[in-house]
Amino acid sequence: MDLRDYLRVLSRRWRAITVLTLLGTGAGVLLTYTAVPEYRATAKLFVSLQGSTDEDTAQLAQGNLFTQARVRSYAEVATSPLVTGHVVKQLKLKMSPAALSGKISATAQPDTVLLQLTVTDTRAARAARISNAVAERFTEVIRGLERPVDAESSPVRLSVTEPASVPAAPFSPRPAVNVALGLLAGLILGAGFALARETLDSSVRTSKALTDALAGFGGPPVLGSIVHDPHATSRPLALRDDMHGLRAEGFRRLRTCLQFVDVDRPPKVIAVTSPLSGEGKTSVAVNLAATLAETGASVCLVDTDLRRPSTARTLGLIRDAGLTTALIGRAEVQQLLQSAGSFSVLTSGAVPPNPTELLGSAQLRAVLRGLAEKFDHVVVDTAPVLPVADASVIASEVDGYLLVVRASRTSRDQIAEALRALRHVGASVVGTVLNMASPKEDRGAHGYAYEYRPQSHTTGRFGRLARFARPLRPARLGRFLGRVLGLALLARAVRRARSAGTAPAALPTPGGGPDARLTAPVHALADESPRPVAVERSVQS
Repeated sequence: MDLRDYLRVLSRRWRAITVLTLLGTGAGVLLTYTAVPEYRATAKLFVSLQGSTDEDTAQLAQGNLFTQARVRSYAEVATSPLVTGHVVKQLKLKMSPAALSGKISATAQPDTVLLQLTVTDTRAARAARISNAVAERFTEVIRGLERPVDAESSPVRLSVTEPASVPAAPFSPRPAVNVALGLLAGLILGAGFALARETLDSSVRTSKALTDALAGFGGPPVLGSIVHDPHATSRPLALRDDMHGLRAEGFRRLRTCLQFVDVDRPPKVIAVTSPLSGEGKTSVAVNLAATLAETGASVCLVDTDLRRPSTARTLGLIRDAGLTTALIGRAEVQQLLQSAGSFSVLTSGAVPPNPTELLGSAQLRAVLRGLAEKFDHVVVDTAPVLPVADASVIASEVDGYLLVVRASRTSRDQIAEALRALRHVGASVVGTVLNMASPKEDRGAHGYAYEYRPQSHTTGRFGRLARFARPLRPARLGRFLGRVLGLALLARAVRRARSAGTAPAALPTPGGGPDARLTAPVHALADESPRPVAVERSVQS
């Protein structure tokens, strides 16, 4: 995967990334407002060697090195019980010496003889008192440790150069840092989740991904891609609802590709199936039949899904009398055909207890052969391949299968298993179609989705106003509203003049001059003598 693929994955999973980012930011905010404020007070000490002879002064350089080496060891003494125990008793603190040692940190600055004693506490004043008390007790302990047994004083002297003061603001929590860390953590988790989901997701999303998957196990070509329409359930026929939309053009491309699958022997009886249910095979079958009929050919759609038939419900037809009625010999096929506008439909009929046996019977073969002789194309809506064997039973009676794959749902393993099941019975899979593809993700090789519609021509005054208002740019919007307001005022004045029986004064129209078409009839009506009621009604109308 290159950078473009990673960006595409992140844009596809933006909802999860956004949710995790918000959760991380919320966690940072929650941590900030629930944490107990803590204050830090620091006291600084200077460590030196003391002496009164010239010899000690001459050895100042060596003493300085000695002091620097000892300072690093002094830092460990600051948290010892010798210091903390005395401070707890002196300040009467309600904590143990071990607990106090956890609040103290002693650091020695490199290459210096300076020592910092920092105390962290939930109260600012108490932190300063503890820090100063620790500094005083620390100097006493170091003098005692460094004083020789037979000497009265210690050669090491510790001086408090900067006593601890009461901190004005808490050291923790830091709102900006917590929110920033939460935001960053949420972004990292979101990006990791998106990449993990993309790596573990084996479904196909685009035509290119489907082509690559089919090429991996020698599958059939991809004949088309149908974009997802959220209103497809209420508007099943794409040619009827939006004949120039992306969905309708997708079915036209599918029809064209089917015609060129085998030029010498084009498939006449085409079975439409899918690996699993809910992948839109019935929608593809219905629209494929409508698209084939658009060329002027006679088309019959047969519903052989005898377990969950949905063709009749999709097209609003009668389901009870159909294929099973003809198979048991209760009616002829000609009597059971229903019209769906441009093509005929043979619905499934009543759901039988033995669908596989009926589909493998000689009666079904006779029905399909008769329909193939009468119609130019026969589209067969079958059951899904993997759950049942119904789709494979009719393999010998159809010219080819069209496998429907649902974008972002059907996995590569399911496609491979469905193709193996069809090939096992000797079925010919003429191609696959990617259904319910996202227009943003499946944009083809050119990087964008084509949409080529005819221009709509609207005549009359309202057509001119509509064309004027269509761009809705800020400059034109003001002029358009001005014209509409002028027309409204003019129409109001004309109605008042008609009701009063007099012509209005020369009112300017939106074009700048009086509108003769509106004022002339009013003058004529005011000057002429009364007319019959029928004539008055015609003028008022």
